[in-house]
Amino acid sequence: MRIPKTCRYCGGKVILTDSSEIYGKSYGKIYMCTNCNAFTGVHQNSDKPLGTLANSILRIKRKEAHQVFDAFWKQKKMSRTEGYKWLSKQMGIPFKATHIGYFEIEDCETVIELCNKAA
Repeated sequence: MRIPKTCRYCGGKVILTDSSEIYGKSYGKIYMCTNCNAFTGVHQNSDKPLGTLANSILRIKRKEAHQVFDAFWKQKKMSRTEGYKWLSKQMGIPFKATHIGYFEIEDCETVIELCNKAA
């Protein structure tokens, strides 16, 4: 995952900062657009982004997809990795690209639909 330099929404400058800028409390580092506040989290003890920059609408959809997906793989008694392998196969995309943090709204809707159908 590339470290973002400019915002994919507004072209604004993206900085690495503490999540307290968004939440008022620190949960670690984030990449955040200084113009529109789109952001993504960062892996612990690194500067590697957890996903792509997301605006508020995409963050809501990703949270929804995660809730459905996490309930699905747990209900099916899979590990999270096994769940992502299953999802990769269902979506026809490489395993390394199968991460909700990389997905757009349409992809999140596909995750929800696939999990609900297979539950």
